[in-house]
Amino acid sequence: MLKSIHRSSLLSAIVFVGCGVGLAGAESASQPEITDPHFQLAPGYLAKKDLPDSLVLLGPPPADSSAALARDEEFRAATIPLRGTPRWDLARADADLQFPQPAKNFSCAMGVDINEEKTPHLYRLMQKVLTDAGLSTYGVKNTYNRTRPFVVHNEGTCYPDQEPLLRTDGSYPSGHTAAGWAWALVLSEINPERADVLMKRGMEFGQSRVICDAHWQSDVDAGRIMGAATVAKLHNNAEFISDVAAAREELKTAGAVEASSCMAEEAALSAR
Repeated sequence: MLKSIHRSSLLSAIVFVGCGVGLAGAESASQPEITDPHFQLAPGYLAKKDLPDSLVLLGPPPADSSAALARDEEFRAATIPLRGTPRWDLARADADLQFPQPAKNFSCAMGVDINEEKTPHLYRLMQKVLTDAGLSTYGVKNTYNRTRPFVVHNEGTCYPDQEPLLRTDGSYPSGHTAAGWAWALVLSEINPERADVLMKRGMEFGQSRVICDAHWQSDVDAGRIMGAATVAKLHNNAEFISDVAAAREELKTAGAVEASSCMAEEAALSAR
């Protein structure tokens, strides 16, 4: 059974940093939600033994003085002009993994307002995929405990409230990116007519971590591998398959998202 965990440990699980206290011991999707007055995180579809193994799928993070690390620094430097812009604000929104924010972040790309009332199966599916994709990163994350770019450069991120936890937790791979890419792939399967837009949003969700100075580009690249690996595993899970089918049915009656509500997001993503 999932153990009760205090607020800081739960927040660590929400942002997919740290050792995954409580969540890392999850064994099945039949367990109750982890809750406290501030946060709620649904159990995933996959038992711990069925999660993809990041220690098998990923190598170590870039070594000091390597060409790969130089690439990471180059990507980071390219995002500096975006700080304080609407794209920075969008990256801040992407950093918030507490629902309903992730549902809002993908509603424009999905073309429908994803929310607990109108699309409950889709909403719940996103919550559960978040847990599975995030947990898939812990093996490598905890093994290498890579220092994050904002710590290396003595800077801040777009989400200061998360910084105390991020300073001591591994950067590689990016759990946010794993979740964002898994969402993009799953939502594209549910709504294939929007697949290109959804996958572009999933790519940008990962890039938000570089823009926020919370992750290196190689963290994001590795996170996408784990997100895709998680989705591959999910296709062997009967509950997930059933929820995908139910989510497709919901789309038939779900109202289209208001175009005016997506204008700011579109502008932020196009202003590069």
